Amino acid sequence: MPDDKNNPPFDDFRKQVEELMRHAHFTPPAGFTRPGHAPGAAAPEEPAADPLAKIRSFSLKPREIKDHLDRFVIQQKEAKKVLSVAICDHYNHARQCIEDPSLRDLEYAKQNIILLGPTGVGKTYLMRCIARLIGVPFVKSDATKFSETGYVGHDVEDLVRDLVRAAGNDVNLAQYGIIYIDEIDKIASAQNMSGRDVSGRGVQVNLLKLMEETDVTLQSQTDLLGQMEAMMQFQKTGRSPARTINTRHILFIVSGAFENIADVVRKRMAKSKIGFAAEDAERQTGDFLKLSQTRDFISGGFEPEFVGRLPVRVVCEQLRADDLKQILLSSEDNILTQYKRDFAGFGIDFAITHEAIAEIANRAIEEQTGARGLMTVMEKVFRNFKFQLPSTAIRSFEATRETITDPGAALKRLLGDNRDSQRALLRGEIDSFISRFRESHGFELVFEDAALDLLMETSVAQDKSARSICEQKFKDFHHGLKIIANNTGRTAFVITRQAAESPDKELSEWIVQSFREAGAGASREKPVES
Repeated sequence: MPDDKNNPPFDDFRKQVEELMRHAHFTPPAGFTRPGHAPGAAAPEEPAADPLAKIRSFSLKPREIKDHLDRFVIQQKEAKKVLSVAICDHYNHARQCIEDPSLRDLEYAKQNIILLGPTGVGKTYLMRCIARLIGVPFVKSDATKFSETGYVGHDVEDLVRDLVRAAGNDVNLAQYGIIYIDEIDKIASAQNMSGRDVSGRGVQVNLLKLMEETDVTLQSQTDLLGQMEAMMQFQKTGRSPARTINTRHILFIVSGAFENIADVVRKRMAKSKIGFAAEDAERQTGDFLKLSQTRDFISGGFEPEFVGRLPVRVVCEQLRADDLKQILLSSEDNILTQYKRDFAGFGIDFAITHEAIAEIANRAIEEQTGARGLMTVMEKVFRNFKFQLPSTAIRSFEATRETITDPGAALKRLLGDNRDSQRALLRGEIDSFISRFRESHGFELVFEDAALDLLMETSVAQDKSARSICEQKFKDFHHGLKIIANNTGRTAFVITRQAAESPDKELSEWIVQSFREAGAGASREKPVES
């Protein structure tokens, strides 16, 4: 029988499979070799690290988790306390089950969490920080992408498969991970709806199975790549890979704004009183969410069993302007720190006053998107600074309140205050143009200071470099200079402000003058007749 590995068709097929494996993060099967590895050569073995080491040694206290969260998330004190206790209880139980497998058979009420609150208050960030601290895989998804059948939208079991991928395909680690589902309020079943609600009740029922305890198949029927990977792993090791993962120790966190639930609570409280109290009318959405009960979620379109599997309820507070200010001043890895790094990447030292920070916070509140509003405001303010300053000689600047209120005027003033240093940079760009112009055409151009000032103003106005401005203005200049050189022999030309402003018009006048000079010279040289 011929050796298929030496056949060109097989080689082509192998290359295609290897390319597929590279993009899909496959492990190559036996018989396939990577470039630089001899067929059959054993790869050097390294001691495998224990993926469950952090869970086995989990000993964090609730206050320690809260202290860690305080470094990154501003406010949400009550939410941090509740989350810290729930996380400690969950992973202490997971550690105990690893130490004593017999505990797995005991009944345990898993503390799945529901986060309620407006957008941009730090719900997702809280859970990301906790997952990083504990060292477990974390996946986030929006509830709106799922459907009951999985054909119109995604299958909820894909969340568990994504968790396995986030764990580097380590099923043992993935079974202790965290799944975070945002916008869960969007799948509340529509009230008084005729027919079948595939995007609401059906998704809740499917999620309910995951949150309780079930075995999820790692390769879905539509996951061809996953099935191919499993086949290749069996060919390599002779053992079938794990086909399922149990969700018993996977922590589920769902979140949403739940404005509809706040409305339900508001109506319930209004019915329980003879008149709607004035203080109720002044309450915000978060105040009503704190008063929510299981019956409010059921009235709002959630299945009783679904709500029952989310025993830990946390209401996140709406952020105020002072909170947003503190995010910029004290939160680690905040957007202001990112902007400082962005400017530092161009060699620019960026500073900002407290008054400017306060103004950014006030404007971000008007965006009504929580902490995300900070990014919106800062992008509007500093977009032109990021565009202009890297091409200037400016290496430091401080943003003041006036910078935030009128960034265009502040940038213009900054460039004007640094005109002298900018002229030096501009001189370098123009020198580069002069040098290339001389090499290409044999003419020397000398720019006066007034011409340099004009070019700098034009550079700022048109958002172009001084060299590109020169190339644009003096694109065909050399043709006219050749005529002048033929008439007068001149090879050096002074560029005045007038010449820089209207080069074609000035060049035309120069050409006319050169013909006059040539004519006058010819008349002087003509011999006198006797």
